[in-house]
Amino acid sequence: MKLREIAELLRADILSSEEMLDTEVQNAFCCDMMSDVLAFATNQSVLITGLLNPQVVRTAMMLDMHCIVFINGKEPTPEIVSLAEANDIVIMVTRESMFRAAGKLYDTGLLDDAAEE
Repeated sequence: MKLREIAELLRADILSSEEMLDTEVQNAFCCDMMSDVLAFATNQSVLITGLLNPQVVRTAMMLDMHCIVFINGKEPTPEIVSLAEANDIVIMVTRESMFRAAGKLYDTGLLDDAAEE
């Protein structure tokens, strides 16, 4: 699924790296605990989170993630957006809750491999 399709599905605003919206992704991972993201997320995932700090972007960078979706309309700081932009990570903001965002993506077949085990 392309990041552009995810943005449309979640009715998300794009805050960084719009040129990356045609990137294909295979997995999504929802979490607010970055230690769990590091332990359980697969590479090149979409990270769905409500946590607003630069550590979210640094975690995404370590896992070669292409996109971070902030839920509940939470607006990241300019520092977060700038760090993501510098590392070609798309930042999206949706008004959806984590539950609804995850459900919509799950219905499309986009899910984390670990969830199938």
